[in-house]
Amino acid sequence: MAPEAHQKAQHTVPQLADRTPTITGREIVAELVPPPQFEHASFENYRPDHDYPSQIAAVEKLQEFVNPRPAGFFSRRRQAKDDLPGIYLDGGFGVGKTHLLAALWHAATGPKYFGTFIEYTALVGALGYQETIKELRSAKLICIDEFELDDPGDTMVMTRLLGELVATGTRVAATSNTPPNSLGEGRFAAQDFLREISAMSANFETLRIDGLDYRRRNVTGQAVAVEPEAREHLVNTLLGRGSKVTEDDFGSLIRHLGTVHPSKYIKVIRDVEVIALRGVFLLTDQSDALRLVAFIDRVYDAEIPIVASGRPLNEVFDDEMMAGGYRKKYQRSQSRMVALTTGELPPHTD
Repeated sequence: MAPEAHQKAQHTVPQLADRTPTITGREIVAELVPPPQFEHASFENYRPDHDYPSQIAAVEKLQEFVNPRPAGFFSRRRQAKDDLPGIYLDGGFGVGKTHLLAALWHAATGPKYFGTFIEYTALVGALGYQETIKELRSAKLICIDEFELDDPGDTMVMTRLLGELVATGTRVAATSNTPPNSLGEGRFAAQDFLREISAMSANFETLRIDGLDYRRRNVTGQAVAVEPEAREHLVNTLLGRGSKVTEDDFGSLIRHLGTVHPSKYIKVIRDVEVIALRGVFLLTDQSDALRLVAFIDRVYDAEIPIVASGRPLNEVFDDEMMAGGYRKKYQRSQSRMVALTTGELPPHTD
């Protein structure tokens, strides 16, 4: 082999776009636990911003929720607000919602599950509705992080699923950037869909958590974009150290994400230590943008830094997207992109 060819072979970098994993319902169930950075989340190590009393109030309310009063829960009388089987953490991104949800999960006893909205809908897709009910029916607590409305069909299935679980004694805790009676605002208006949302919200007490984005308390508001030469040098250096780094053309990765169900994104990035992206550009297709948001969520959960050249990652969503019904979702993703590209991944966020 010629020296040039040998040198090139040495620097062949794995691509995420070459990964097409499979995932089973049983694997999804086994992974319904808090992400690694929240493995030790507790009410005690939650760090509230004392300028926002609602954060302390949320801790106290969730501690009450995890130890409900038996009389109110089983009484034939109409349930008091404090006895509702669900609690909904509403607030902006980066105020500690995921930490508090994980703390609740850790404090709860008995069978329990913790997953994103996407993971639960993927479970229904993999096992079927009735099998999913059987898997989750014994749960004392179901935690749903980032209840989203990318698809009204998925949301109707989830509200029906939660209704059946609540009827058999399961308690539910969820987070989102939008309160349950406003879910779907600016997105869908079908009457059946709105009825489903209304039925779901009746089971939840909404707990508002105010505050500033934790990720931006110590981080600049701009994702870091490096020059192509700097990206290439860093990738080669990491490869030389034996690091597990991948490098993809941004457009190729976006196209590949469209061929993989979001529930499998966690396997796409498994065992990766650094993700490099070439030629980041402005997205104009909302489906592409939403898939990128789901991908960034998994990368953030896995705490994998990103080095990217081209447009700063937090500027990939066009003006129409940022003014539309998914704006809070895009804003949350921008916040995570800043953290991922600046090397600032503070614990206990969301």
